[in-house]
Amino acid sequence: MSCSSSLSLAGTRTSLLPPQLLSQQSMTIRRRRSPSSSSRLVIASALSTDEAKAPAKEKPASVIGDMERGTLAEESGRSDGELASRWREIHGCNDWEGLLDPIDTVLRGELIRYGEFAQACYDSFDYDRFSRYCGTCKYPRKKFFQDVGLAGVGYEVTRYLYATTHVHLPNFSIGKHNPLDDRMWSETATFIGFVAVSTDQETARIGRRDIAIAWRGTVTKLEWLEDVSAFLRPISQFGIPCDDQRVKVEGGFADLYTGKDRTCQFCKYSAREQVLAEVRKLVELYAGKKGEQVSVTVTGHSLGSALAMLSAYDIAETGANVSPSAGGVKAPVCVYSFSGPRVGNTRFKERFEAELGVKALRIHNVHDTVPMVPGLITERFFPMWLLRFADLLGLPSVYSHIGVDLALDHGVSPFLKFTLDLACYHNLEAHLHLLDGYKGRGGGFELGGRDPALVNKGADFLKDEHMVPAGWRQEANKGMIRTEEGKWMLHHRPRKVEGHPDDTVHHLAQLGLAIAADA
Repeated sequence: MSCSSSLSLAGTRTSLLPPQLLSQQSMTIRRRRSPSSSSRLVIASALSTDEAKAPAKEKPASVIGDMERGTLAEESGRSDGELASRWREIHGCNDWEGLLDPIDTVLRGELIRYGEFAQACYDSFDYDRFSRYCGTCKYPRKKFFQDVGLAGVGYEVTRYLYATTHVHLPNFSIGKHNPLDDRMWSETATFIGFVAVSTDQETARIGRRDIAIAWRGTVTKLEWLEDVSAFLRPISQFGIPCDDQRVKVEGGFADLYTGKDRTCQFCKYSAREQVLAEVRKLVELYAGKKGEQVSVTVTGHSLGSALAMLSAYDIAETGANVSPSAGGVKAPVCVYSFSGPRVGNTRFKERFEAELGVKALRIHNVHDTVPMVPGLITERFFPMWLLRFADLLGLPSVYSHIGVDLALDHGVSPFLKFTLDLACYHNLEAHLHLLDGYKGRGGGFELGGRDPALVNKGADFLKDEHMVPAGWRQEANKGMIRTEEGKWMLHHRPRKVEGHPDDTVHHLAQLGLAIAADA
């Protein structure tokens, strides 16, 4: 059954992105003339000089952070101009049947696009525990995509999301050096993601107004796994509406999603309340007042994947994706999950997929351990009918993954080296690299245009022959500056940390949610 959109493609863009700096020994660089006649550098390849001499059709040009969706993207195989008419199919209306093996090029481009949204949460996060702004987003909301290196993405951030550091997942955030400093932006809050919406031009290109939600994963490698409990709790215990007490989720994930701190201006609303209010506002604006087709696309990596699953479920269960003023028009909800853990039991899976109709595509590396947890009785070892029976008996630790599976294997990439570092297997940039070269099961590996150098942005996974240093993305001198007296010190750049919109309570009230926090 076809589920394609009838909207037509209205145009594309061809402007170039600003370059990101890499070692000149590890790449070939060419210059292009922009329409304003100013010269910009475009990264052509992270390969050796001899390899870079190969014809373009054999070694596609690669642009770091390429999120331009016009001619440049089409040349690299990231888009073929079909998205406007096929967006519902790409969004999972048919559960991606026939699109994964071999992989559809339009789908691959969309997966990389949303994967880079999740990566942007990491790239923009202030990891420096000595900073007064530790735990914030480093960039102002209105310039977020420009500052993070995705200037041509075609989306605008409408809201940052914050969570409170939680006793059940203490390794999720960073221990701030001096949280009681009166100049510290917050003692407990941490930037956890963002909500963005497609621009008018991008909306015309992709065939609908897209609301994108990206969740950040852990910043402490894999230590957070130690905090994951194998025990399940009814989702209704966390304030998420569900009459069926058999629908259960992992408690630590739900605690992080629903936790709040009324003494903190950034966490007086839970992450749940923040995202529900923003989605309802945007759905009502674009579907209700403007009569547009709207979609909700949620993405996240690692622990952020668990939050993506929970929030997508919650949006559908609460009805935040429904526009009352448009006669109950419902925006479809889809999750693109990267290397996420299991979230709930078999009833959660049934409610998510069959009853609420939320779609989920799980992308993971078969060597990664994170998608194997939590749970003792899981679909990895037992058939689904037996899991359902175990759930009926009330056995503990019965978990099941949600959605459609897209398994990748880092062993097929000729760019990646052998390593015993499990964090490399879990690395999001490595997943996007594997997606870029993925052709299908048993189909080999062929780069589609994404620079392999990005893999080593925060890891040590590329073979030494490619001459890309490990962990190359960092601030100059780690933020240290030299004073007039000749001493080195950490420069605390003034940064305005945005709070929550004044209309948050209003939109939550429209969803029937009573808020006890002082606005």
